[in-house]
Amino acid sequence: MLALSQLFFIAPVGKAESRPMNEKSDLVIFQNIPEAETGVKDGKFRLKAIRAYTNGTFMEAGQNLIWQSTNSNVAEVDGEGNVVFNGKRGRTFITVTDGVFTDRIALDFKTVPGKKGAKPFIVKQRGERYQLIQRAVSKMPLEHKIGQMLMPDFRTWKGMNVTELNPEIEQLVKKYHLGGVILFRENVVTTEQTARLVSQYNEASENFGLLMSIDQEGGIVTRLQSGTDMPGNMALGAARSPELAWSVGNSIGEELAALGINTNFAPVMDINNNPDNPVIGVRSFGENPELVGSLGVAYTKGLQDAGVAATAKHFPGHGDTAVDSHLGLPEVPHDRDRLKKVELYPFQKAMEAGIDAIMTAHVTFPKIDSTKAISKKTGEEIAVPATLSYKVLTELMREDMGYEGVITTDAMNMKAIADHFGAVDAAVRAVKAGTDIVLMPVRLEEVAEGLLKAAESGEISEDRIDRSVSRVLTLKIKRGILKQETPQPVEETVSEALRIVGSPQHKSVEKEAAEKSITVARNENALPLKLDDDDEVVVVGNTYISDMAKAVKKRHANIHLIATSSYVLTDEQREWIRHAKAVIAGTYTFNVAGRSPDSPQMKMVREIAEISNGPVIGVAIRNPYDIMAYPAVDAYLAQYGFRTASFEASAGAIFGEFSPSGKLPVTIPAVDGTILYPFGHGLSY
Repeated sequence: MLALSQLFFIAPVGKAESRPMNEKSDLVIFQNIPEAETGVKDGKFRLKAIRAYTNGTFMEAGQNLIWQSTNSNVAEVDGEGNVVFNGKRGRTFITVTDGVFTDRIALDFKTVPGKKGAKPFIVKQRGERYQLIQRAVSKMPLEHKIGQMLMPDFRTWKGMNVTELNPEIEQLVKKYHLGGVILFRENVVTTEQTARLVSQYNEASENFGLLMSIDQEGGIVTRLQSGTDMPGNMALGAARSPELAWSVGNSIGEELAALGINTNFAPVMDINNNPDNPVIGVRSFGENPELVGSLGVAYTKGLQDAGVAATAKHFPGHGDTAVDSHLGLPEVPHDRDRLKKVELYPFQKAMEAGIDAIMTAHVTFPKIDSTKAISKKTGEEIAVPATLSYKVLTELMREDMGYEGVITTDAMNMKAIADHFGAVDAAVRAVKAGTDIVLMPVRLEEVAEGLLKAAESGEISEDRIDRSVSRVLTLKIKRGILKQETPQPVEETVSEALRIVGSPQHKSVEKEAAEKSITVARNENALPLKLDDDDEVVVVGNTYISDMAKAVKKRHANIHLIATSSYVLTDEQREWIRHAKAVIAGTYTFNVAGRSPDSPQMKMVREIAEISNGPVIGVAIRNPYDIMAYPAVDAYLAQYGFRTASFEASAGAIFGEFSPSGKLPVTIPAVDGTILYPFGHGLSY
């Protein structure tokens, strides 16, 4: 790959004039573009100017611009396009010129019929000059269009984590005219480093801004290694607050935006109605369609209000599966009527609320699409997964449900796709099915060339390609994702990111979400703990148990920590447990085998319950179902995740710092299939 990329070496891009952009053809105000969203906050907003070129490309202008207001009594504008309404009724036109081209936009401050007072309005101008997306698509070479539909990851390069852009990757961005890149934990180590990396990617992109994406869901799927570790969706499901879900989404969005990351592959809108699900679990808001829809939409609005594109995943629903699509090909056996009532409900609500993108599931839905393919792995006939299904993506999502936004595949390197379909065949099938973005294609060069050949041969029509590119560019305009003529100096970006990422305001939201999520399912007069200083407490477990112990020790210094990977207690440890005033057992599971009553971890908890003379408090660190294996403990809390704030919240609840208010967002069944604790159950003090 290195040798190949060196053949296409292009010197690093500097000033805008060095780019092969053809001639300047116009200057338009960004807010006049039909696809651009407009909004005024506290009587202020910023107008931007867009430089258009004869080859159809465009970018945000920043050089030699003069802004003026025709009526400063209504609104004033400064040299950077910042507008302030002055509270006087009337209309003004804001104009911008570079000495050659001029554009204007109307701003009104007027009374709304039936309401008190007046408010500002932005009145777009109309005309063909503002149809930038249509012009760009009509003039764009086919290989550039294909590039807009590709979003690879560059986690590592030659065995090393990619934390700064190297020349080889820069040339791949340019050569394949990439529309976006997805970042992973390997890429985003510190706030400053991440801001610099994103800035380098943006500089490497040629004609249009890059969709810089990440999976920053919160909870167990958190990529950023610095900043705020928000509790995940199931924690929000337990908290039962759309306002809190908005705040979490908005805080995540503000941190991503400060880093230059403009697209988040969140929220998960799968309904976790299968306790055996190994891949969704606490990534879901819960098992109830209305709850998932309400909180998912609130979280989405929070993200998008921060200027970051949100993505509902995994369509048409990955919740009712017992197979991890990273490892195999799951099946959801339900028909269309059941799917519409349950799995599809949150996605329909997200569409109605204007979500920017939807990610597909590598899951088969045989009652929606019975199409078969021959597995390249086994040679057997298999069902076609939703990601590759025209019936799911075009007929169901586009035509039946009316979705007009961007469709992206889930990662194409997951085994559900990679094992059964070749890299090129999978990408071609996905595009023919209706996807707009091929995420993490296996072997970028082959996939780019394969899609180009499929389009040139007519296997994929150019009209089909054009529709996807139009949607991708519409998203970029909608979220203000633009190549900039004069980018903000990277030091200013870093300074702003350091101020926002991990800010006290966001940490406050993190703490509130964690505390409101803590769910006490069982309490036999064990909680809250009331201890004397010399009382001994044992904290016992394996995965993340040191984090639990650290949070407990902040509140009670006299503890014994038993961290055991074998789940076999020594005689000395048994004595600690017998003499302890209380035992806190932290259990961690993510699959059926882990929470089985026969698993070593669960046998150990039951042994502790038998020998302890004090109360035994079970804490489900991840999945809330653990109590199925040890139902006789004296108290049981679910915290839904392993981030620091969740451990702090559990310890705070145990010691009575606040009264827990979380409600189970899922039903906890008993081993025999009856209900142990119902959806909505939760105790307080």
